[in-house]
Amino acid sequence: MDAVRVALLREVLAGTRWPAATRRFAASLRSSVVPHGGGLLLVGTRAYEPWHLAAHLVDEAAWSGRPELAPLLVRHRVRPGDPAHLAVGLGRLQGAGRGETLLLVAPERPDGGLLERVHDARRAGATVLALGSGDPEVTGLAHDALTVDPPEPEPEPGPETGPESARGIDLDMVQHLVSAAAGENSLPSTRGRRRLRDRLSRLADQLTSPPPARW
Repeated sequence: MDAVRVALLREVLAGTRWPAATRRFAASLRSSVVPHGGGLLLVGTRAYEPWHLAAHLVDEAAWSGRPELAPLLVRHRVRPGDPAHLAVGLGRLQGAGRGETLLLVAPERPDGGLLERVHDARRAGATVLALGSGDPEVTGLAHDALTVDPPEPEPEPGPETGPESARGIDLDMVQHLVSAAAGENSLPSTRGRRRLRDRLSRLADQLTSPPPARW
């Protein structure tokens, strides 16, 4: 997602918790990896691989001059012939420890094996950050977590429910905001409250653009 579309999404979400919440979480990510010169491990669940977030963090690392933000994508399934940056399996988590950051993206509860690996990494000194559904075991393991509730169903026709409801905000949108905020040198200016429903649908198809060719 380019800066223009990020700005549009922030304008739509002005008055909700999301601009501040994603900047706060991005600051935790940045403060964890920058002092250690990198060491960011990014992993999803067996059913959800956060390749889109990986690609955008690589872009933000280049644009912001903070190479520490570029993650190593850890995958549940690695196929023969995958390029080197896509050929890192779960075994990499066994070596995670002090000075490294493990960012877990989990829209659903991870399996027990992944939770055990994350727990071991934390015990070895790694910083654990979590982005996802707010599963209690995941948030309990994380040093910092940002919960994204599943989008609410379309409400019955009636008065505008207000921007605080933020219906239609999903994990992909939040990942865009987090990756953009991680590479920022300053906070964007605060804008007034805006209506959501009439603009979220217009933006939805823009927020799932294909990743860069490298991915």
